[in-house]
Amino acid sequence: MNWRIKQVDRLVAYSVLSAVLATWLLLTGLDAAKAFIGAAADIGQGNYGIGAVMLQILCTVPRRAYEWFDSAALIGSLLGMGALAGTGELIALRSAGLSKLRICLSVAWSLGVLTLLVAVMGDTLGPRGEQQAQSLLLQAKSSSVAIGQRSMGVWARDGDTFINAKRGITRQVQGLREVQLSDVRVFEFAPKGQLLSIAVAESAVHSSGQWTMQKVRKTEFVDAQANSTTEASVSWKSGLDPRYLALSIVQPAYLSISDLRRNIRALKRNQEFSRPFELAYWAKVFWPLNVLVLVVCVLPFAFGALRSGGMGKRIFVGMVLAIGWNFLQRALVNVGAVYNINLAFATLLPALLLALLAYLYFRRA
Repeated sequence: MNWRIKQVDRLVAYSVLSAVLATWLLLTGLDAAKAFIGAAADIGQGNYGIGAVMLQILCTVPRRAYEWFDSAALIGSLLGMGALAGTGELIALRSAGLSKLRICLSVAWSLGVLTLLVAVMGDTLGPRGEQQAQSLLLQAKSSSVAIGQRSMGVWARDGDTFINAKRGITRQVQGLREVQLSDVRVFEFAPKGQLLSIAVAESAVHSSGQWTMQKVRKTEFVDAQANSTTEASVSWKSGLDPRYLALSIVQPAYLSISDLRRNIRALKRNQEFSRPFELAYWAKVFWPLNVLVLVVCVLPFAFGALRSGGMGKRIFVGMVLAIGWNFLQRALVNVGAVYNINLAFATLLPALLLALLAYLYFRRA
């Protein structure tokens, strides 16, 4: 097989990339419009107006574009190949001696550079835009909570008390949303600005309407002395609203690879639960490979459908395959996490299984 770029590669690239870009723009636009409609319901809370909503949604566009690219690549590739099939060019390529594998690899080559560019965007503009969007949302709705940059974490104010948490997560426990802060520091000041005490806690959890700090070391400053005490658990009386704290917490899937790696190291060093960050880390690392493997391995199974169906059928096939792939990937990753299988292998396993099926198909063909 001659692997040099030929006219056929340019033909396939033009047809596929134009369809992928159009599909990508449509999916991202619909997702942003849906988010705008949902956010518009909160207009009027604090300084949250139509301008703040539009700016917030605009900041999340890079993240949304990254999340929808895999589906757009799959559906767009099917549409592009369907366009070639509709004009008879796909049959002409097959008659000229090009195998299905060679044509599918032309699709992969045309998508390869774009996929890498999107991966870079998802690791740079996506996390920064998401953080900026959440910061804008908090500034408009609440003046007591702010998002710090990089390792600064979350800052919040409760009267004369200032709270800093390096990390935070939200989770569902028995149907209730729970906010957990890690590596917490609470600075208590007097009305005139004197520092009264510093409390350092391993974690702080808001559950059942109250805050509880674990493994607390508190230092109180009285006159010229500093008195330190240590307690395993302390009930924290704070009027800090966990709803706004939940808004300030950036989800692991929205962090960059470097930030995820930094959080994983910190959590493991402190012997804390790091699995959500590890899952997000390996999903980002293998994302370009998963996209290309999915496109290359699915196209051969759709060749027959592309020759006999119209655009509606191609879109339906693409949607079914994209949804099926997402379910398979999540199921295998969750099973691997439950049985303590290496998370890198569990994340890569769906792509390996799909590649094996494709290999058997091409070998038989």
